Amino acid sequence: MSSRKSPRPLLISAGVALAAVTLGIVSWQATAPAEKGSGGAVAAAPPREDPAAAQLKALARREDGDALAVGRVDAPVVLIEYSDFKCGYCAKFARDTEPELVKKYVADGTLRIEWRNFPIFGAESEAAAKAAWAAGRQGRFQQFHAAAYAEGSKEKGFGEARLLELAREAGVPDPERFKADMVGDEAAAALKKDQEEGYRIGVSSTPSFLVGGKPIAGAQPLRAFETAIAEAKAAAQR
Repeated sequence: MSSRKSPRPLLISAGVALAAVTLGIVSWQATAPAEKGSGGAVAAAPPREDPAAAQLKALARREDGDALAVGRVDAPVVLIEYSDFKCGYCAKFARDTEPELVKKYVADGTLRIEWRNFPIFGAESEAAAKAAWAAGRQGRFQQFHAAAYAEGSKEKGFGEARLLELAREAGVPDPERFKADMVGDEAAAALKKDQEEGYRIGVSSTPSFLVGGKPIAGAQPLRAFETAIAEAKAAAQR
């Protein structure tokens, strides 16, 4: 996992404070007395979803036609990924783990993956994030994502000429529109939305994930994601 910290410490602190309050609510519920049934007998309280997990799960946008997502809108499990194109561990996840998750879980309708651009390595990271969004405007986000995370790609940098080269590799059909979109106000607004969401929940390094509301930090082995997906699917079916 990248050790680079976000340049927004005040927002991170706010996110941590929110998490602490939420954990307090969880602790209170865990120690609340069981409800009494008829005749004074103690009845088991019905299972409640962890409020913290519920808040995080609610971040899944499930928007039909979302260019930065793959998988069914009504999939029982949503994986949200906060990543940076200059992050080596993000690239490792994109090359080694993500394709397996797509093949095993997206294909059968279990999983939806929603990407969030969360650049933390400076101007080139932000430019690459906007370029990926612009590629998505022409239906080529996934292809751009794969090209930008290919072995050796980040070492070439993400200057304007390189981003145009990646767009060509990704098969973006209209280069002029791509150039205009990646420097436009809509790209900046989309990036800000993703960043502020991450800051709000305390994301400070990449890659970071939510799987059915459960946080996973770093490019963990495939098995860690398989376990989290299985648990989230079981919870969704209860």
